Amino acid sequence: MIYSVDVRIEAPVRDTEVTDRVADAVKNVFPDAEPVHEDGMLVAEAHTLDAFSDVLHEQEILDTARRVFRQNRTDGGFTFSLKKQAALEGVVNFAVGEPDELGEIDVEVRVREPDVESFIDYIAPETDEGQPVDPDREYGDRFDPEDEAY
Repeated sequence: MIYSVDVRIEAPVRDTEVTDRVADAVKNVFPDAEPVHEDGMLVAEAHTLDAFSDVLHEQEILDTARRVFRQNRTDGGFTFSLKKQAALEGVVNFAVGEPDELGEIDVEVRVREPDVESFIDYIAPETDEGQPVDPDREYGDRFDPEDEAY
């Protein structure tokens, strides 16, 4: 199946933070993104969440991810926030409740094809006893938006 998504990632850079460390936090969980510093904020775009999905699989948090994505679903996609400190270590920790003092990594996913629910199933498939059930994407699969086969 063909997946077409636009991912926008934003992370505030506080006066007490080193910009490169915030950029590392973003790149650790979104390696396909290239953060750019704009007015106290790192902003990045990506067109795949395959590496992010791999982290969800490795940490065995697919059910949590599905719940967060569905709770924050919009007409054409979904949003979520991650804790910066965890991301600096390459760990996905969804931000819920009160925002952290240093801010969070905010992510907006716009799904163009096929539809939001199918894309959620692709990056965070349903599980049975922690194992993906009939996944569309196998752990480690990579989608290349430049590949004409897609």
